[in-house]
Amino acid sequence: MNNCNNEKHKILIADDSEMNRDLLSEILADKYEIVGVEDGLQAIAYLEQNFHSVSLLLLDIVMPKADGFEVLAYMNKYHWIDDIPVIMISSETASSYIKRAYDFGVMDYISRPFDISVVQRRVANAIMLYAKQRKLISIVADQIYEKDKSNNIMISILSHIVEFRNGESGLHVLHINMITEMLLKRLAQKTDRYNLSMADISLISMASALHDIGKIAIPDEILNKPGRLTDEEFKRMQYHTEAGSEMLSSLDLYQDEPLVKFAYEICRWHHERYDGRGYPDGLVGDDIPIAAQIVAVADVYDALTSERCYKKAYSHDVALQMIANGECGSFNALVLECLEDISEELRREMQINSPDHKVSKEIQELSAKMQHYEELSSSTKMLWQLEFERVKSQFFVSELPDLAFVYQIEPPILTLSQPNSLYAGMSEAIIDPFHNAQFEEYIQNGEQLIDIITENVHQTTMQQPSFQVTGLLKLNGVTKLCCCICRAIWVFRDQPRYMGVVGRIIELDEQDALLKVE
Repeated sequence: MNNCNNEKHKILIADDSEMNRDLLSEILADKYEIVGVEDGLQAIAYLEQNFHSVSLLLLDIVMPKADGFEVLAYMNKYHWIDDIPVIMISSETASSYIKRAYDFGVMDYISRPFDISVVQRRVANAIMLYAKQRKLISIVADQIYEKDKSNNIMISILSHIVEFRNGESGLHVLHINMITEMLLKRLAQKTDRYNLSMADISLISMASALHDIGKIAIPDEILNKPGRLTDEEFKRMQYHTEAGSEMLSSLDLYQDEPLVKFAYEICRWHHERYDGRGYPDGLVGDDIPIAAQIVAVADVYDALTSERCYKKAYSHDVALQMIANGECGSFNALVLECLEDISEELRREMQINSPDHKVSKEIQELSAKMQHYEELSSSTKMLWQLEFERVKSQFFVSELPDLAFVYQIEPPILTLSQPNSLYAGMSEAIIDPFHNAQFEEYIQNGEQLIDIITENVHQTTMQQPSFQVTGLLKLNGVTKLCCCICRAIWVFRDQPRYMGVVGRIIELDEQDALLKVE
């Protein structure tokens, strides 16, 4: 219910008398945005759709379809009363009515006929008091967030190590976290069946990052197999659910921690299905913990909309249709309703957070993000750096003993891996290489190749960032004819420019073994 300084607070008036609604509107319209409904069911429906924008509810007691107390019962059931102040407006002055209203959590009680100054003052006080309360809650939440941030960072790093190992986008963890939180918040709004507090939602979202931690125990040849797994390989892959839960259950000192409890449930049961056809335990229905149910849907959606070594990416709409049709297994109907409810918000968030699935496009997206690097939180910076490392490693994958390098222009640093630096006879990292005596000595007889690379870099575009050139270079003290495969890292803001180059240098007599760069 955040309210921008240049916007009026919104007041919802629920009263079956049009005259009363008009009178209250006339009293308050100068300072507030007024919305009126004529019965309790309309009030509930409006709050459900506009919960975050309503600053105050003026509520009559006697109304058709659902009276004021039924509205209050509904608001208490879904904890709306904690965030939206309610002032009862009624001609009922019996102490039993007033006591019952306060028992339901109303902030004030105004009797008819209305006194203009009393109405204006009490409305202003209610909105101001709740605004101060929300500010205090926000301060406390920020303090709690700072305490939890380190834990969240470490969990993110650990989960990204798994994603890095199996070649998936490092964004998978971010997506699962985001989708899980969105689904949980919507589920808590729709029902109190699972008794989800905001603390639970935060912990489950954090724990979701560990859903595939058990893949550490899966061999690379299975984890990264591009084709269809055999029955035996698939059974081995399924073991990651048990491996992850066993890792967590071995943390004897932390078994009572809610985070570990949620992480265990998610690791072990996020591949269970509502009809009992999942694994590893064949749980049915709500025997599957809700944390695992939510992460299961989030995981399936992101898997469908992401490119993997064994499949192309499906569109948002196709993915939702496949999930709804049961093509990816059986899920809780209520959770699927939540997925449908957040569909458009999810589409927007995924468009913002999802990079293109070709390596060249990944580098473009990463480069653009780097322009905003200083604006990001420390944890987000770390996750993007891990993703950047994944892209570089994907580019460098080869069975050849290539000389791989990374050159960034801000600050100017040329970096080689340790084996490559030893082979080339130079340092692993050279700062400002074009004004460095060691590098100048190193590239003697290699100026031609450097010039060719520099010329080609300036001819690349964001759409065509790759090129391949040949020239002389001294390797391990011997000048050789080499082939250099490069990919410029481009950004685009006011005008396109490159941030650096990643590349491989291969001695020309090994050219028959070159991997083609698409």
